[in-house]
Amino acid sequence: MWDERYSEPGFLFGTAPARFLVEQADYLQRGLTALAVADGEGRNSVYMAERGMRVTAMDASEVGLAKAKGLAAARSAPVNFVQADLRTWDWQPEAFDLVAAIFIQFADPGFRAEIFAGMTRTLKPGGILLLHGYTPEQVAFGTGGPPNPDYMYTTDMLAEAFGDMDILRLAAYEREVDEGRGHKGRSALIDLVARKRPDAKAV
Repeated sequence: MWDERYSEPGFLFGTAPARFLVEQADYLQRGLTALAVADGEGRNSVYMAERGMRVTAMDASEVGLAKAKGLAAARSAPVNFVQADLRTWDWQPEAFDLVAAIFIQFADPGFRAEIFAGMTRTLKPGGILLLHGYTPEQVAFGTGGPPNPDYMYTTDMLAEAFGDMDILRLAAYEREVDEGRGHKGRSALIDLVARKRPDAKAV
């Protein structure tokens, strides 16, 4: 499905980073390691690399990754791109200073729990998780994301899923989004910024 969507001309979600990621730019520190989860055409991983982070970006789509590599080359932004399926991704313990997961709402609740656990595991103690997506109200807007409320996030869900972390921001809100033709119009959004506790045990 994603190969087909990304095969259309241009960039489905644009080449600019997600507004949420730009708003969290203070966490994108030069020299830190970062993982961009299901990064598609590369707009977010390239932005982090441009800020001097050492970025690994993974996605299952060969077509999306080809566009991402072209974008990175055009901007002289070194990114380690990896083609991989999240169902078999090796969430290596304590491997990254930061994990960015932006609009990855293609997972059913069971698979989503596995992804959440993996992202937590792969963060170093003190590391930052940046998670951004839609609330169930987004289905009515129809301006991006799957038409299934079960795939969306709520503040209660995220507070429970990441209760072992220090939550620095957790907010649901609405605003206009203009991020390519794939995310365009009034949207019901949710942000989570959380820090893995320094004394967290490796799992």
